[in-house]
Amino acid sequence: MGTLEGKTAVVTGGGTRGIGRATAARLAAEGAHVFITGRREAELREAAESIGAAVTAVPGDITDPADLDRLYDLVRERGQGLDVLFANAATASFATLDQITVEDFDRTFGVNVKGTLLTVQKALPHLNDGASVILNASTNADRGAAAFGLYAASKAAVRSFARTWASELTARGIRVNAISPGPIDTSGVTELVGEENSAAYKAQIATQVPAGRIGRPEEVAAAVAFLASPESGYVMGTNLYVDGGANQI
Repeated sequence: MGTLEGKTAVVTGGGTRGIGRATAARLAAEGAHVFITGRREAELREAAESIGAAVTAVPGDITDPADLDRLYDLVRERGQGLDVLFANAATASFATLDQITVEDFDRTFGVNVKGTLLTVQKALPHLNDGASVILNASTNADRGAAAFGLYAASKAAVRSFARTWASELTARGIRVNAISPGPIDTSGVTELVGEENSAAYKAQIATQVPAGRIGRPEEVAAAVAFLASPESGYVMGTNLYVDGGANQI
């Protein structure tokens, strides 16, 4: 039996080939029934089909309260509450201070900050006592990488949310933690830098990581599975780095 046998989980941003899908697959392998949501319906359906019957795909946008209500209505109808929430969905773009537009700000903070807030806030009535909430932050929140100002600031806000919400939800035994992935080999990286630049970008980034390579989505998924499980029962409000030592050494 897995560490999450009989549990119910939600993973946002679960359709694209990256951390969300890998985590949905890992949580399902640990015995959970996993609801995945995202804006790309075709990719979401494909992800659910590839993982199997333990996954339910619910297309939606985390910035839209009505879409989140529809997601959590399906969780409620299952009748077992919610045990694990991985607020993973995010967006990123390159823009230096002089290039940032109001539209850039609204998009980045709308998804990464407002969307994360709504995802967890809307889940509150459905979370079982003792549930685990994991927020996807980033090592960029600790760094001053050029052109990543908006993304880094939004992820710093997510990290702050984890601390505050961990404090606020202790009465229900709900644990809130964050993970901070370093450079991870996902389709999102390719979309960010372009297919033609992807290999060179990843190779260059790998030179900055003590582990000598960029990470795999499955390695982040393993960290989420740990924080979701009873094995991390004494871990609250923390920020677990999954970065190959990039921010540690």
